[in-house]
Amino acid sequence: MNEQTLVPEELFHYFAEVCKVPRPSKHEGRMIEYLKAFAAEHGLPCKVDEAGNVLISKPATPGREGLRTVILQSHMDMVCEKNADTVHDFTTDPIETYVDGEWLKARGTTLGADNGIGVATELAILASSDIEHGPLECLFTVDEETGLTGAFALQPGFLSGEMLINLDSEDEGELFIGCAGGINTTIDFAYTTEPVPAGYAAMHVAVRGLTGGHSGDDINKNRANANKLLNRFLCAVAAKTDMLLCHIDGGNLHNAIPREAEAVIAVPDSEKETVRVLLNVFAADVEDEYSVTEPGVKFHLESVETPATAVCRDVTSRLLRAVHGVYCGVFAMSQDIPGFVETSTNLASIKMNTEGNIRIVTSQRSSITSARDNVRDSVAAVFELAGAKVSSNDGYPGWKPNPSSQILAIAVESYKRLFGVAPKVKAIHAGLECGLFLEKYPSLDMFSFGPTLRGVHSPDERMHIPSVDKYWRHLLDVLAHIPGRE
Repeated sequence: MNEQTLVPEELFHYFAEVCKVPRPSKHEGRMIEYLKAFAAEHGLPCKVDEAGNVLISKPATPGREGLRTVILQSHMDMVCEKNADTVHDFTTDPIETYVDGEWLKARGTTLGADNGIGVATELAILASSDIEHGPLECLFTVDEETGLTGAFALQPGFLSGEMLINLDSEDEGELFIGCAGGINTTIDFAYTTEPVPAGYAAMHVAVRGLTGGHSGDDINKNRANANKLLNRFLCAVAAKTDMLLCHIDGGNLHNAIPREAEAVIAVPDSEKETVRVLLNVFAADVEDEYSVTEPGVKFHLESVETPATAVCRDVTSRLLRAVHGVYCGVFAMSQDIPGFVETSTNLASIKMNTEGNIRIVTSQRSSITSARDNVRDSVAAVFELAGAKVSSNDGYPGWKPNPSSQILAIAVESYKRLFGVAPKVKAIHAGLECGLFLEKYPSLDMFSFGPTLRGVHSPDERMHIPSVDKYWRHLLDVLAHIPGRE
């Protein structure tokens, strides 16, 4: 990326720097060291807590010392997804970016603008000498994407600011004042194996090319779930043939709609053609059902070497029926905010190991805790009836909207002044760290915003370049209008 061609130059300069630093979730050590070195280079106070959260403070510009302290917050980790044919090691390799019209993209991988653009924003402000602002605290949290670990571990007293601006939203011109809470539900099917009889042929079947996306923000966009599609086909094959399941794998991350899934099955030699016919019919049905949202869907079928063993028939039957029957997608819409998803569930991944276990990971979200727990129990009930072992994590809270927020009012008026229109004030059906911040700092006044991102959590992730400039100008204007301490 030649950041000199992009505006604002200082912000894109630091985004390019961030892209050079490997930062998978739970492996943010290099980014922590980068932030510490950055603070030392610029003579700014820096502290790191036990979890790895970094806080860099910056004094007010002259004449603004009496303003309220503002916390700018982003998470330093990124979702690490790549296309199957892309060679990339997220633990060592930089993200390779390029400009495609008005969009900034990465070559075959996630871009990491979620939330690298937030990190870059804080760095650009910390490094500046001409941006007017009151006292600032820049908080960089760890492991937002796979567990909100940094936000969970944040301790009272680490921060002193009174207002917080979360830089982790994805639609320019929209200000977020609430978010969903979430919980993960894990399902384990113990299995034994049985021999694949003589005269059986093995076939590898895969679904690829789906859009994927964020399991919260994109759950209402009628995108196909690769695990559900693959399982649906396997159920059709099992109903028409003497199918054995030899292997199954689909999806990776609990917070992503799975884009790819695959299985190895075995059927009698005489039924191979039946499988091919079923796939042709199924592919046509899916292409018709998802003609708008999944134009790139592809199905792959080829003969492979026949394995010696397969999953026992009893477990195969219970597994396929349960996955087919469990709900996936939008569970309920909000009764208070038109068009807002209240509750959803996502069938995120299916992983089979050689030690006799098939693990399914699902995630449930809701802005209402009781509704979140209800859909969790609904998912659990389906798999428990199928004889699986089910467990859930502790989850995380939502963020209840505060329409009377003072910093929200400042941000709304700022946007009107700059762009001549009012921004949209919304809640988001995704997990933001703000709910956890409120648990530790109940008096925080917050909103969340960011430039326009699309395809997050997938290799299709891209950032709209013109929106970055508007987002940047908006943030600087908000900082220039923070009120004094009462």
